[in-house]
Amino acid sequence: METRENKILIPVDFGEQSKIAVGQSFNIARMVNAEIYLLHVITENNALWGLFSSKEQSDIEEKLKTKLAELAGEFQEKSGIKVVPIIEKGKLIETIIETAEKLKVKFLIVGTTGSNDIKQKIIGSNALRLIREATFPVITIKGKHHRDGCKNIVLPLDLTKETREKVSYAIHFAKYFNSVVHAVTVNTSSDSYIMNRLKLQLEQVSSYIKSNGVECTQNFLTSESGNENICATLLEFAHKVEADLIMIMTQQETEVIKYFVGSLAKEIIHNSDIPVMSIVPKNR
Repeated sequence: METRENKILIPVDFGEQSKIAVGQSFNIARMVNAEIYLLHVITENNALWGLFSSKEQSDIEEKLKTKLAELAGEFQEKSGIKVVPIIEKGKLIETIIETAEKLKVKFLIVGTTGSNDIKQKIIGSNALRLIREATFPVITIKGKHHRDGCKNIVLPLDLTKETREKVSYAIHFAKYFNSVVHAVTVNTSSDSYIMNRLKLQLEQVSSYIKSNGVECTQNFLTSESGNENICATLLEFAHKVEADLIMIMTQQETEVIKYFVGSLAKEIIHNSDIPVMSIVPKNR
């Protein structure tokens, strides 16, 4: 597997949510001893950009470089972590992915908006495209208010083979932040065989986490079927335990993993105001 550098990439549009994402990255950067890279993409395929003359485009680019450098300087002074500004031109998603791959980043952290208007739908689809195409964990940050640190991690489980990989990330984070991991299974079935399998897996995962010196709770929840209901049950639980992070796999529900983010994962990413880490299975 390709070695990843100790780097975190954060796309920045100078809006409030991307700045919140930068602020939330400091703890993770310290955990992996990472540098933070702020990326602003000038979207040349934007019709508005084409209205400017070459001289005007050059002037705008210089102003953006200055603004991003100032922002990077502010965050570096505030955090004591090296923050590097990058300006690139191109299509938004492709440029973010290309830059992340070129830098070999460990994490991509993306701020997403919380409104339900058309702008949110566009931003939401961009976040999903990034998650779908990334070969590294993507953390989406939607809510406005987040605590420092990571005291509580919610780990939803299912019956897929990717669970162990997700558990490894949870253990790694929990050890650094001295977190409690809340292993959660949401059951929608009345089939005793399925329920027993889910309970056994929950017990095994919980025991494994504890054997690694991490505090872990077991939580067997019941929900009506349907992704909206399962998501609502998970998020209600996450708020109850004051979760700071929810960890999910992004391809739990389909073998065609290059083209889809599972529909339950989409529901969680779209609705959660708690930061969500989407982990891509390595065997892609």
